[in-house]
Amino acid sequence: MKISPARAAAFDALCRVERDAAFATDALDSRLEALEKRADSALATELTLGVLRWQRLLDFFLSRFTKQRLDSLDAEVLLALRLAIYQLRFLSRVPDAAAVNDSVELVKRARKSSAAALVNAVLRRAARDPCIRRPAEALLPPELAAAERFGILYSHPTWLVERWLSRYGEEATRRLLEANNRPPRLTAAVLDPERVAELRVALANAGFHVAPGRCLSFALEFRGLPRGGIQRLRDELRAGRMILQDEASQMIPLLADAQPGQRVLDLCAAPGGKTARLSCCVGQGTVVGADLHLHRLRQTRELLSRLGITNVSLLALDATRPLPFAVCFDRVLLDAPCSGTGTLARNPEIRWRLKPGDLSALAAKQRALLCHGLAYLAPGGRLVYSTCSLEPEENHQVVAAALAESRGARILGGQAALMPHLLPRIEAAALFDALGYFQTLPGRDATDGFFAAVIEVPPSR
Repeated sequence: MKISPARAAAFDALCRVERDAAFATDALDSRLEALEKRADSALATELTLGVLRWQRLLDFFLSRFTKQRLDSLDAEVLLALRLAIYQLRFLSRVPDAAAVNDSVELVKRARKSSAAALVNAVLRRAARDPCIRRPAEALLPPELAAAERFGILYSHPTWLVERWLSRYGEEATRRLLEANNRPPRLTAAVLDPERVAELRVALANAGFHVAPGRCLSFALEFRGLPRGGIQRLRDELRAGRMILQDEASQMIPLLADAQPGQRVLDLCAAPGGKTARLSCCVGQGTVVGADLHLHRLRQTRELLSRLGITNVSLLALDATRPLPFAVCFDRVLLDAPCSGTGTLARNPEIRWRLKPGDLSALAAKQRALLCHGLAYLAPGGRLVYSTCSLEPEENHQVVAAALAESRGARILGGQAALMPHLLPRIEAAALFDALGYFQTLPGRDATDGFFAAVIEVPPSR
């Protein structure tokens, strides 16, 4: 039987995420290029990211339809089952038979034919059972603890839910979990604010539905893509007119308040979006963009070249070790490697890979990066430490530990640096907590979850 191209693409992407620990967006992008129809691309994207977002709930339902332990199944078999269960539960316009039959064929295609009968029986049982479309809460034991209940209903690991419940409370945690299961907004940063109106008109004439950003004056939001929209959007990006970037991420380099002529260090520069903004801010100044991985620096170089940026020098280095510079910098940006718990809507696979012990290991690396960055900050200079994590171990605690080792460094409020770029309806103070730290939350701000601390060293040390 011929398998739907969309389901085949989604299955292949899911297998790569599982087998190679690839990011879902990377695994999916390489499959979407081979799909000719817009509808196939949309369905493949929906299936891939939907299965990853709802994996725990899908397994909860699967366990009702098979007596086998799910962890005893081959990965390809389990993925084919999840793919069909997702369609049965969430996609009312997809015929049950199509979802079931294609998953059976995908198992055969993956050379797991011995499991085809099992997959067929489990999925036909599921398709007949009315509970597949009932509210999941009605199927849970009433005595189940809140973290476990939320973990199943909103498909997150219990340990993460427990952390957020203790920190945010039940209602805010529910909003966060719901936001993590919605497709994120597709937003872009226009590097030249004077061209925003012109670019909106050009994109509208090309068939894109483009609205202003919700927070920033130079941000654009894409609301649906026209026929061939993915490829046409790539063409716009290659033309150097904008960068796809979440609005919270766009705010991070603005907090540095880099001025024309200054010397700036971007310690973890790849993939280059924040570096590009810093470059525009300093004009005839210089930016040094550093990163540990050469292949990511190559991606950064390609982006900067496409944008026509020439005042950035790229350097491969391990910033957890003392830095090799003979000069200090007026501004330092450290967008540190982190758990990514603020980006689970965009990168749903992270929630299943991350373990509690990972946070302490990440924090140790982040503290080293921050201390080395502070060591090369010129007197009177400003460093921005940021993550796309919601976890205090990677945020407040890292900053507190570094400040304790850096004599005279202090936290600055970053509201003044943001205010010229925010839309009139956005209050800068609402983006900062009581301690002066920048913080966005997916369930509150309709952005990724970002943290940032703006740190200043005294004019003379």
